[in-house]
Amino acid sequence: MLPSSIQISGEPLSGAEVRDICRGLRDNAVRLLSLRGCRLCDRDFGRICRALAGATSLAQLNLNLGVVSSPSRIKQLAEALRTNRSIQSLFLHGSPLTDAGLALLNPALALHPALVALDLGDCMLGDEAINLICGLLPPDGAKSGDHVAGMLAVAVASSRTLEVLDLEGTGLTNQSAQTLLDMVENYPTALRSLVLAENSISPELQQQICDLLSEGEEEEETAGGAGNTQERERGQESAVHQRGSSSWMCPSDPSSQMVLMTSGLGDSLLAETEM
Repeated sequence: MLPSSIQISGEPLSGAEVRDICRGLRDNAVRLLSLRGCRLCDRDFGRICRALAGATSLAQLNLNLGVVSSPSRIKQLAEALRTNRSIQSLFLHGSPLTDAGLALLNPALALHPALVALDLGDCMLGDEAINLICGLLPPDGAKSGDHVAGMLAVAVASSRTLEVLDLEGTGLTNQSAQTLLDMVENYPTALRSLVLAENSISPELQQQICDLLSEGEEEEETAGGAGNTQERERGQESAVHQRGSSSWMCPSDPSSQMVLMTSGLGDSLLAETEM
């Protein structure tokens, strides 16, 4: 089974739904889990945390709007994050963490090997929490492109409008390209062109991505009928476009920055480290 997404917003979660979520996490069948504003009992929240601790496919976790609503839930989430190695984006916007709650989460956040995006907006944070957040930023000011390739792949796979993405000279490697290749191969996207020039990516991987994108366009063309002939030709031209001897365009994934977002503190703080 290919990793998929589970997105539920503002609903009470039944025991059966929680069991399905936990099963998907344990089977590594979930890449994006969003329970934004959902209501569930403490026991079920603990079950989900225990399941996500060992999940290896989960890249994005959204618990915005009060899902992490008590010190006991903060501790359960922190315990899960200490074990988990795959989450790249964590959204806790609108959770009543306070400085004390962030202090509980901070050790797990600081040691997590894959986390590159963290939303702590409107979490009732004060000066002590801001100091902890500043400590999460890498001292050298940057992480390699491979650290964020998976997160970008999730974003691109979720988008239904993004058609052109320029990743020229962004420090990507074959590891990043393989992530992008998996996304193009396994997820339907609206992307039609991706620029991968000036990166340490083999021509073979670039060609595989381009071929998959071209195949996707041909399938759409067949379904669209003869009336879309001109539009199809334009798409194919952009899918395999060269800028100089080593430039390639194919639909894929983004490269990003580690972003820590907080708001609701009088002024909003945006801390970034450029990749």
